[in-house]
Amino acid sequence: MKKSIYIFSDGEIKRKGNTLYFEGEKGRKYFPVENVREIYLFGEVALNKKFLIFASQQEIILHFFNYYGYYSGSYYPREHYNSGYMILKQADFYNHAENRLQLAQQFVIGAAANIQKVLAYYQNRGKSLKNVSTAIAALEKRLAAVKAVDELMAIEGNIRDYYYSGFNAILGKEKFHFDQRSRRPPKSRMNALISFGNSLLYTTVLSEIYKTHLDPRIGFLHATNFRRFSLNLDVAEIFKPIVVDRLIFTIVNKNMLKIKDFEEKSGGVLLNENGRKLFVSEYDERLKATIRHTRLKRNVSYRELIRLELYKLEKHFLGEKVYEPFVARW
Repeated sequence: MKKSIYIFSDGEIKRKGNTLYFEGEKGRKYFPVENVREIYLFGEVALNKKFLIFASQQEIILHFFNYYGYYSGSYYPREHYNSGYMILKQADFYNHAENRLQLAQQFVIGAAANIQKVLAYYQNRGKSLKNVSTAIAALEKRLAAVKAVDELMAIEGNIRDYYYSGFNAILGKEKFHFDQRSRRPPKSRMNALISFGNSLLYTTVLSEIYKTHLDPRIGFLHATNFRRFSLNLDVAEIFKPIVVDRLIFTIVNKNMLKIKDFEEKSGGVLLNENGRKLFVSEYDERLKATIRHTRLKRNVSYRELIRLELYKLEKHFLGEKVYEPFVARW
């Protein structure tokens, strides 16, 4: 089974035969190329042309994060599964305003439904979230009537604002008190966790898109413009509540992260290296966790769920089956 490789130290990554290795202060660490799906680079890592060519041949994606833990970009090898026909279909849906809006609506509908699932989970455990859930339900009723993507995104933003207002009730942790969403830089520990977790999810979805015929540059909720990738941002909206947010709640409620795992940098609050390592480790395990898929009648991992979502989009563009977003059952 292929896996993700996470490198936090400074050093150099090289190829030796059919093996890759990272060389840093602590020596060399080898990993067989056939076991590598993607590589996350958090440290200052040197690469050479020979390695990049080999990575392309092996369809290995590289995701780069800067010194502060911000996502910087990805090395996306030449697409081996690209289909001109699929790209034309995908672009046609984007260029047709009504088709684009309908698909964008589904991404927000799926995100809102999974947010409600998270809220219901914690309400059933005694958390006071009824007012939050009711406010979001009122906004959900407006989604089907929107006339433009900008209007849709405004409602989506309001849904998330109400959702975030319930985080303190879910956690009850003064050290992780959450006032409002802030991004660059995050102004609190909770903002730092959300930003870092979302960045990881964006790259996971991007890696899964690479294994399909879809083009990651053509998004629908997030406009296709000079941004390198946007479809991964669309699909990630559906999975943020059940992958990133649930993971954050678990880590914080179990006291797995300490104050010492954060640092103040550039006017904001960020996870330090130890904090990022812990988060990444738990995130990786979350993606491997399985649930019972009712249609397939077998267990599937969260990573596989993301891939299945992309296959549903392919069928939608080909006119085989209208897309409906994944909504958790729990």
